[in-house]
Amino acid sequence: MTHLPAPFHRALANGSLYAVLAALGFSFKAIFVKLAYAAGPVDAIALLALRMALALPLFAWLVWSSRSQGVAVLTLGDGLRVALLGLFGYYLASLFDFYGLQYISAGLERLILFTYPTLVLVIQAVLQRERPTLRTLAAMGLCYLGLGIAFVHDIGSASGGSQVLVGSLWVFASAVTYALYYAGTGMMLKRMGSMRLAGLCGTASSLMVLAHYLLVADVAPLLQLPSAVWLNAALMALFSTVLPIYWVALAIQRMGPTHTAAVGNLGPVLTVLASWAILSEAISLYQVLGLTLVLFGVSRLKPAQKAQTQASAGRA
Repeated sequence: MTHLPAPFHRALANGSLYAVLAALGFSFKAIFVKLAYAAGPVDAIALLALRMALALPLFAWLVWSSRSQGVAVLTLGDGLRVALLGLFGYYLASLFDFYGLQYISAGLERLILFTYPTLVLVIQAVLQRERPTLRTLAAMGLCYLGLGIAFVHDIGSASGGSQVLVGSLWVFASAVTYALYYAGTGMMLKRMGSMRLAGLCGTASSLMVLAHYLLVADVAPLLQLPSAVWLNAALMALFSTVLPIYWVALAIQRMGPTHTAAVGNLGPVLTVLASWAILSEAISLYQVLGLTLVLFGVSRLKPAQKAQTQASAGRA
């Protein structure tokens, strides 16, 4: 790396470049999904099966490369918890998200998903029987006000308002299941590193997704899909699934969880810009206003910032 300019050396050394790359990779997942849907006749479960089949060897590599993190031998209880986390975090959250992207824009999808830190706080408050502070409630209110502005505008401007509603409900279900995934990671993170946990959960969920697909369809239709669908699934598996997990871990090692989470807030902005540049999705004033309110609200959820960073090592 000696031939790289000095600013790149500094960005690599302090972790900021890794954090930006992770945010970019995660934000492009919705773009790859929309491009795959446009490239050929593929449904949500088939596309998810492609993504997870291609990501499975990479998840196994994550487990192998991070084997020194935490306990060397997992108990039966650990295995069951990993399977449950994989069910929520990679299987159901991804499946619901893919269903939703059949109906709504990539920009609105990312905006809905980005409200998951508010759901994490609600789940934690219920489990710990703690009443949220006034500041937390105000921040959550800002998030959902911004989401409501963007959502109402999309319904009003779209020809199929009911489809926007259906797609939004699917994506919100994805946010809920992902929040459940994060809420359950605390105990496991004490026993192993975030990269190893993400690799184990990803491996478990990959097997679940492939089992689901084989129960409802044959392998032959997957092999007959257009090459463009395979290409976007491969890019999603590498650039929007496994590599961002690795980059987030490197960023946290160098700049800590809080600063990494702050850079992760670029995700919705990058998704909106990419959907405009690549998918020709319109950017309205209402979307910008909604995005601003959601970002500001999430930034005021200080406990959720740590949640964002830890859970981003396995974002659906």
